Amino acid sequence: MRIRHDAAGPGAEVIDRPAACFGDRPSGAQIELVVIHYTAMANAEAALERLCGSEFDVSAHYLVGRDGTVFRIVREDKRAWHAGAGSWAGRGDVNSRSIGIELDNDGMSKFTEPLMDKLEILLADILDRHGLPPQAVIGHSDMAPDRKRDPGRHFDWRRLAEKGLSVWPAHLPGGDFIRDAAVFGYPVHAGESAILSAFRQRFNPSARGPVSKDDEALMAGLARRFPAEVA
Repeated sequence: MRIRHDAAGPGAEVIDRPAACFGDRPSGAQIELVVIHYTAMANAEAALERLCGSEFDVSAHYLVGRDGTVFRIVREDKRAWHAGAGSWAGRGDVNSRSIGIELDNDGMSKFTEPLMDKLEILLADILDRHGLPPQAVIGHSDMAPDRKRDPGRHFDWRRLAEKGLSVWPAHLPGGDFIRDAAVFGYPVHAGESAILSAFRQRFNPSARGPVSKDDEALMAGLARRFPAEVA
């Protein structure tokens, strides 16, 4: 499947379900990030009711269902309300500079194959149209590690990285965990515990306990190869 698009995002191969809660992007704002979420709801229809309604002050640009159906909720040229408080690469107001993708998942289960297949197509299309590198794709927990856990330990970040749709670290021993986390883009003011949790959910999900040499080596690999432009 190939997603065809108009100036504001994919056209064919998506179902439009317009949201009530969104706004204009600030003048001059550029799309720099794609933020991945999970819905933590029973099914896609329940998530759409929340994301498209007016009572919850929340929305996203896309929802990918467990069966692979892609819904467009907010046009890409508009500012969806998906990220909330947080920052990446030293800058806040992530909503103004990002595209938000919600994934139909309860937070405790493996992500389905149809969902992952369509997410890969959607991400490839977004990165290509906006000229974004793989490191532009982050999790909600990356930019808000002190309050968010999505897309969680069950999400296959390595699969995306192998297809050039995200990043995966090499081991570079001898790093400084928090210093390197800041270089990669994490909001280190959230504290070591929050950063470690977010990092492990994405890059080292089997690890437990305090920061290990393995954590340090992986974070050093991210900082060396994918340094953020910290403001």
